[in-house]
Amino acid sequence: MIAIAVGLAMDAFAVSVASGLAYCSMRMGHTLRIALFFGGFQALMPVVGWLAGMSVRPYIVSIDHWIVFGILSFLGAKMIYEAVIIKRAEKGANVMNLLVLLGLAVATSIDALAVGVTFAFLNVVIVAPVIIIGVVTFVMSFAGVVIGQRCSGLGFSSTKIEVAGGVVLIAIGLKILIEHITKGI
Repeated sequence: MIAIAVGLAMDAFAVSVASGLAYCSMRMGHTLRIALFFGGFQALMPVVGWLAGMSVRPYIVSIDHWIVFGILSFLGAKMIYEAVIIKRAEKGANVMNLLVLLGLAVATSIDALAVGVTFAFLNVVIVAPVIIIGVVTFVMSFAGVVIGQRCSGLGFSSTKIEVAGGVVLIAIGLKILIEHITKGI
């Protein structure tokens, strides 16, 4: 669960680092606001996905492991692609603006929505994962802003962090698929 939480938090961490790099003179209140928004949305979205997934679970239980693998692999590949290929929109965004922060929090937590669906397919009780995901994202986002502030001017890039998060999600999806396939062997 911690590995999933860390993988999901990588986008929020990278945005937090970028925010810290861009706004070196952020006060503690701004840093806490960023961490609360990212952690809160990262905790809320799996609940929404889990509720949606529970409604369709009875109909797809025989192939749920393939769906979980597909979702996590897609999300991991998407994270890697966005980190390496696509120019990040948040680089020019003013994270001090509440609407921008809200948009970034939603954008970085969409992956958590899909993971919530996979939790439903795996019949996971949602409370503990949501707490872990929210707390890990809060801590990583807070640390990201601080690291960004401290590394300003050093040419630090968050691309490798996002790639690592994508690799973690793909690996978890592959592990679930292999465990399900080899269960009867």
